[in-house]
Amino acid sequence: MTRPQRWQLSLVVQCACTALVALGAAYASYRHGRTFALRFGADTTTAAIWPLIVDGLLTIATVELWTAGRDSGRRIAWTAFGFGISLSLCANIGSTDNQTILGVIVAASPPLALLLAVELLNRALRHRREAHNETDEPVAETPPRLRLADVSDGPAPTAEQRMWEHYLTERAHGRTPTGAELDRVANTHNYGRRVLRHWKAAGRLDAISGMTRSRIRPDHRDLVR
Repeated sequence: MTRPQRWQLSLVVQCACTALVALGAAYASYRHGRTFALRFGADTTTAAIWPLIVDGLLTIATVELWTAGRDSGRRIAWTAFGFGISLSLCANIGSTDNQTILGVIVAASPPLALLLAVELLNRALRHRREAHNETDEPVAETPPRLRLADVSDGPAPTAEQRMWEHYLTERAHGRTPTGAELDRVANTHNYGRRVLRHWKAAGRLDAISGMTRSRIRPDHRDLVR
């Protein structure tokens, strides 16, 4: 049996057992709640309705606990569920004529069993959702890197043009790039030094040295055509 099948089977069994606990607790809660309401001043009609109010609150809170995805919603649901369990616990204990320790345990068992059953089922549902999200979560694809040719209107710049643009940028910041650095920028091998010698022979480097730093700006109009 595979893991998803085991998860499914265990969840079905847990849901069925929780339903049995809820039915038993509802029956005991209704009888004790009606007796409790009659004992403490409610009329016959109100005493018959009062346990339904408590059980209805517990049902709504239980459904909200199973479906709530945010922490704030779960806190409100747990508050309502705890209030309903407290009312049911008081009614069960207050309606029993046997106030011994064993009598109180018997009266308090149904709401406490419902509380624990709902919490266990809620944890199982949460773990199943987390496992399902981990298996179905799509793997984020790395976006493709944009090249200069992808955003340029014209053809892709040559290696010497990229070197020249980098050289102007570095000189504008007071730095003089080496041939090896130009090779890393243009992804070439032993080409940067030859380009530097060519620029020096053509007078380009002397012209750049004579310019002020504020006037040196990388401009595509200065690229080698």
